[in-house]
Amino acid sequence: MRFLPLVLSVLFASVAHAAPVAAPEETSQPLINIPGLQQVQDVGRAVGTQATELVSAAMGFLGVPYRRGGTSAETGFDCSGLVKTVYQDSLGLVLPRVAAQQAASTKKVARNDLQPGDLVFFNTMRRAFSHVGIYIGDGKFVHAPRSGAGVRIESLSGAYWKKRFNGARRVLALDDEPTPLAMRVSDPAIR
Repeated sequence: MRFLPLVLSVLFASVAHAAPVAAPEETSQPLINIPGLQQVQDVGRAVGTQATELVSAAMGFLGVPYRRGGTSAETGFDCSGLVKTVYQDSLGLVLPRVAAQQAASTKKVARNDLQPGDLVFFNTMRRAFSHVGIYIGDGKFVHAPRSGAGVRIESLSGAYWKKRFNGARRVLALDDEPTPLAMRVSDPAIR
């Protein structure tokens, strides 16, 4: 343990004086392999700034534990609490608190038209729209799944989720304006 500073010094010194090995076209690759980082970068190139902000915000909560009724990273999230927090913190949009109400207040979108930032809904409690996640692209979504688990990424094509898929909804219209029931925090109606 006492040799650790010495080993780190030698390692940093050798790296600092080493000649570059990578070709110029390879330098655009990320130096650290953070789960989902490449996906966020791909989303950023494919869609607008708001969708990128949403996806990045959602990915920032990966690993936060599930808590029924939870709405914060400090205490934990349930599925709709995660969605509400991500939309409010990243775009200043206030969505209803419950998954079914989130579905009712947003615009239907076909599964084959999903875009990053859209909401995906599932029947997990023998009732429609009982679970929600945020679509991040490439057939995947971020959600707070259940007690004992943390916020994570899953595939829509997984057997469990494919069987329970209820539909998708869009909060932002094509002109990046919220649907009528998703209000901006600055809206006087919610003060």
